[in-house]
Amino acid sequence: MCACCVTGWSRRFRLSITATLLGFVLAVLCASTGSAQISVSPPVELPAIAVTTPRPTSPPPAANASAARDGPSLVVSPTSVATPGEETASSVSVVTAQDIETQQRRTLPDVLSTVPGINVVQTGGPGGLTSVFMRGTNSNHVKVLIDGIDVSDPSNPNRSFDFGQLLTADIAQVEVLRGPQSGLYGADALGGVIAITTKKGEGPQKITGTMEAGSFGTFNQTASASGSEGAFNYSLNIGHLRSTDTPVTPLELLPPDRHRNNDAYDNLTYATKFGWDVSPYLAFNVVARYTDATLKFTGDDFSTFPPAPDAKQSIQTVHQFYTRAETVLTLLDGSFKNYFAVGYTNDWNWNLIPSSPLATVNQGDRIKYDWRGVATLAPGITLIMGLEQQIERLEVPTTTAEEANRAGYLELQTEIAKRFFLAANVRLDDNENFGEHVTWRVAPAFILPGTDTKLKASIGTAFKAPSLSQRFVDFPAFGFFANRNLQPEESLGYDLGFEQPLFNNSLRFGTTYFHNDITNLITFNDTFTTNINIGRAETFGTENFASLAVTQWLRLRADYTHTTAIDADTGLELLRRPKDKTSLSGVWNPSDPWTLSATILHVSSWVDTDRFGLTPRLTAPGYTVVNLATNYKVNEHATVFGRIDNLFDEHYQDPTGFLRPGIGAFVGLRLSN
Repeated sequence: MCACCVTGWSRRFRLSITATLLGFVLAVLCASTGSAQISVSPPVELPAIAVTTPRPTSPPPAANASAARDGPSLVVSPTSVATPGEETASSVSVVTAQDIETQQRRTLPDVLSTVPGINVVQTGGPGGLTSVFMRGTNSNHVKVLIDGIDVSDPSNPNRSFDFGQLLTADIAQVEVLRGPQSGLYGADALGGVIAITTKKGEGPQKITGTMEAGSFGTFNQTASASGSEGAFNYSLNIGHLRSTDTPVTPLELLPPDRHRNNDAYDNLTYATKFGWDVSPYLAFNVVARYTDATLKFTGDDFSTFPPAPDAKQSIQTVHQFYTRAETVLTLLDGSFKNYFAVGYTNDWNWNLIPSSPLATVNQGDRIKYDWRGVATLAPGITLIMGLEQQIERLEVPTTTAEEANRAGYLELQTEIAKRFFLAANVRLDDNENFGEHVTWRVAPAFILPGTDTKLKASIGTAFKAPSLSQRFVDFPAFGFFANRNLQPEESLGYDLGFEQPLFNNSLRFGTTYFHNDITNLITFNDTFTTNINIGRAETFGTENFASLAVTQWLRLRADYTHTTAIDADTGLELLRRPKDKTSLSGVWNPSDPWTLSATILHVSSWVDTDRFGLTPRLTAPGYTVVNLATNYKVNEHATVFGRIDNLFDEHYQDPTGFLRPGIGAFVGLRLSN
């Protein structure tokens, strides 16, 4: 498809969707404002868990904001059962919509940057390729779900997710669940799971719009309509993020007298969520998300030696479409709930580089059918069971390939005397290419009488299936061929730790030790002509936190993560895994309408490679970034806000060869009915 065809198609699609959404918003505004009620249908999402930090009092909502906190008091565990957070053993961090609004994080990489246990690597500014390394595992060892939809890209060479394309305007909660989780979530969850839940309409109709402008040619807008009317609930969101002047290429890499071309990024995202509670025993839910994003960036020219950044910019256009429809059937007076669902994802990537007259197009899609049953066997005993059927497909200029996977799982959740809690699961995956694979997980927790000290532990296995590209896409011009016999990468991981509340939960602190052994890693053979299963890695470290409610109006939190990640065959440190990461955050509500927040992030040095791959191992210097944000509620309909990112204009590259943005100032206005 030519560039002009792509542009025309994309423009017509955006206009059609925009007209549809605006028409729906106008219909809602004109609708009767009769007795709206909150829908009783569950959100369309797969299970994820959070560990709670109960509040000592009930301060205003702004005072509750604290990024990467230990979550709400009642959570949905990996068993998909609503569970008090203190009864779960898994390590998880939760970022809510209130946190995102308070700290004004516009993209998912910004949200994840301070979360313990993970390292975010983004090639430049907004829209740059973004990877997440969790507990020292590889960037494709993290499973990402949006409302229960697996959003990894089947056309990506390692079937990973590019976090740089995801805007936050419609996000209700982000849950970062660490440790091997394939016993419930299946392939790819060696390091853990990032589960994102989008906003659901509740209560009277609400119309909201925001506008923001600032440094780097930033001009962002959002619009949303949500609410519920009788048995029907709805949420419609449009998000637009634009930056036209982000410096990414280090000047020292440019040839003499070469002008730097700054990156430009434009992202338009549409998201919808609908629910219909037909009766107390039957409900329907639908969620859909479409992203149209274009990035103009500086690639690399390898036609000269040494290589240099290209004189002209490359263009990447990304279309992402995710959707899921679910039927919820409740039987046996509420003791047996059934969730029947079908999900579909489509990733379409168009790339044009200066050295090529023709663009390349990669496309990956996935369709998944699943059933999940939740049975209450007795007070304190719940059985969860599920079946899945999935087909994913890849289409690149030289190859078309697809494969199917079937799976079934069981999980048991129990509690004894409100002191001992246990979740255990087992799962069987049957892939048409590499056959059957069994994974499991056991996670107990115990709360000591008297001190309320929580002791927790977990152990489990996980696997990463070879990607379609690794198995079926050949590059004969370069003498490289796919390996149809690749087997899954595997891991065994465990963690153990404690959490201690003091002073009626005004102070809470804890630490967790983790360890992962990863085998059968896919890597190049000695002649670089194919991929084989020979690699081994070991990762271990600690995650530590302390949170303090100084007053009703001031909350502080500190997180420190130490990670050691090594190649078990050579003993060398793995690339882009900093050993130390520290974040400090605070939220202050000096008066009812005014909120101030501050975040300090320090990342230690790490082992990296240079931009062109000529220096395979170098030490990249660490960095410290300070961010400030403020929100002022003028009245019940209007809020003004502003922020300063990278307050002290720290100059750093992460990864090496790609500048991260310097100091930036942004202001905006939020209006609602």
